[in-house]
Amino acid sequence: MELLTRLPGGETDIVKRTVKDQIADKLAYMVLTGLLQPGDELPSERALAGTLQVSRETVRGAIGVLHARGMLEVSQGARTRVVGPGKQTLASSVRALAKLKDKDIDEVAEARAQVEAQVVKLAAARISQADLERLRGLVADQRLMLNDPVSFQISDREFHAIVYAACGNELLRDFVSDMYDYALDYRRQALKRKGAIADSVRDHERIVEALASGDPKQAEAAFASHLDHVHTTTVREMGAE
Repeated sequence: MELLTRLPGGETDIVKRTVKDQIADKLAYMVLTGLLQPGDELPSERALAGTLQVSRETVRGAIGVLHARGMLEVSQGARTRVVGPGKQTLASSVRALAKLKDKDIDEVAEARAQVEAQVVKLAAARISQADLERLRGLVADQRLMLNDPVSFQISDREFHAIVYAACGNELLRDFVSDMYDYALDYRRQALKRKGAIADSVRDHERIVEALASGDPKQAEAAFASHLDHVHTTTVREMGAE
């Protein structure tokens, strides 16, 4: 949950917060960055709990928090829907993301590729077996999300967050996390195209295999291929609009 330390309050305060509140902040961040958009149906409580590795009761409580904030709509017998950011604003602590919004996508992609190459090489050398098993579990679930862009993108965010954290360098982790959040609205559109999620899942499978090998060059190559696919499909959506 590394993103939580970058929300208002900082690391010292967030440690004291309940898991429910931490998950609420994580979901709120997804809404504020555009990963989750108005009208989106959230995955079931069971599915979300599995993706975020918390209990269903925790997910239910977090949803209640965001419902009270006016960010989610909860209806009996229906999926929880995203309403929007409400009165919330993107945390000022996410400085890099604010600056990135005015940057050209090719410039952002080049910077991301350079920094993420270093991050994934470090991750290949430092990632734990527990993290590898977590990644494998996410990929297994993603194979069942081929027609569910919302569930996949939540899982995708977790996948990348685990890899970023595995590098063991908080500054690098935060920087590439901001890069990930760039142009998510277009990325969402790209994932609706036939076969797009399946392509990403295959990329993820190769990334996990490369990380498990412990070979930094293999991991770098697998991630570079994935980023190239992300960049190509995102640029296509920007051009279409």
